[in-house]
Amino acid sequence: MDLEKNLEKYAELAVRVGINLQEKEGLIISCNAESLPLVRIIAKKAYEAGAKHVEIQFEDDEILLARYTYGRDFVFDNYPQWKANNLEAMYKDNYHHLIVKAPNPELLKEIDGDKIARSQKSSSKVMSSVSEYRMTGFTKWTIIDVPSIAWAKSVFPDLEECQAVEKLWEKVFEATRVDQEDPIKAWEIHDKNLKKYRNYLNEKQFEKLVLKGPGTDLEVYLAEDHFWMGGSKESQGGCSYVANMPTEEVFTTPHRLKVNGKLKATKPLSVNGKLVENFGFEFKDGKVVDFYAEKGYEVIENLLNNDEGSRYLGEIALVQDDSPISNTGILFNNTLFDENASCHFALGKSYAYAMRNGSNLSQEELLAKGANDSLIHVDFMVGGPELEITAYEKYGNVVKLFEKGNWTF
Repeated sequence: MDLEKNLEKYAELAVRVGINLQEKEGLIISCNAESLPLVRIIAKKAYEAGAKHVEIQFEDDEILLARYTYGRDFVFDNYPQWKANNLEAMYKDNYHHLIVKAPNPELLKEIDGDKIARSQKSSSKVMSSVSEYRMTGFTKWTIIDVPSIAWAKSVFPDLEECQAVEKLWEKVFEATRVDQEDPIKAWEIHDKNLKKYRNYLNEKQFEKLVLKGPGTDLEVYLAEDHFWMGGSKESQGGCSYVANMPTEEVFTTPHRLKVNGKLKATKPLSVNGKLVENFGFEFKDGKVVDFYAEKGYEVIENLLNNDEGSRYLGEIALVQDDSPISNTGILFNNTLFDENASCHFALGKSYAYAMRNGSNLSQEELLAKGANDSLIHVDFMVGGPELEITAYEKYGNVVKLFEKGNWTF
């Protein structure tokens, strides 16, 4: 594998397809120490594309760990307001946001869950108004990930560190199509294929979906005027971008009050620096009324206690089991990758653009149509080779969408 060549292609893909940076637009790059080599190449590509400025927002795992280990109690209830003000000012000044992280799935595994929950809630409250810029498509944004030693060892525990990192890079490049001769062309083809499914679902406007699989028997009504999304999105300024790289999903908005039954996760969830394993939920009238987790119970409990909306669903996404990420046969321990290997749901806030004309509606109008509002948006995976999904039209016609984990058409 020619790592240097592939890093150039990965950076080009992030700038030209992910953000689709235009001349005289600004770029914010949020990153950490292990992602810096790629970030330097991205900055070069951004300036070559005509960026007016590249602003780096740097975080460091060791500093974050020091905050949780040595920070006094008041630290976790006081997220700096200036951070939100700074981002909002840049978003309004035509800056767009690329997040490039080398994650550690269990960075905070020894940290008191209450500290993490309080800190997450404090930051979500301060940043909620800023997140609207991304949730409505005002600001283009993209997330990509870079292998860290900790992440690579969690995926390939039997390999030496350098071998594990190299192996994970190979899988990241496969999943993002960087390993192909022309990744940009490959993404154009992939985007068209996802839009085939998106267009079919929007044409049908199904009233509800029923999911059945091991531990899952769930009826999900879709929000009024829901809109299916897949592949690239269009910003309010009329410019396409891809929020997640990789992406294999088509997704929309479930009705927050019309979800009933049981739902079992099929993959672990890495959230707030901790892993949750073997977990599931029971819903009644849209609300989580019971849940279980073999590992990380307190993590789910804290998520659900963020606010009222965190106990309701904000997204349903369809991903066939026969996808490039799933076919790697790897559990990535990383939501960005694992959610694109599996059908999934999200607890918490709905995306406004996953509603017809949603970006122009108030939060009250979105709620009235069945969309959800919350401080959080946390995806968890429910797909696999045994999942069956049946769709129902308003006037009784029934269509089998998924059989044995894959699209039927």
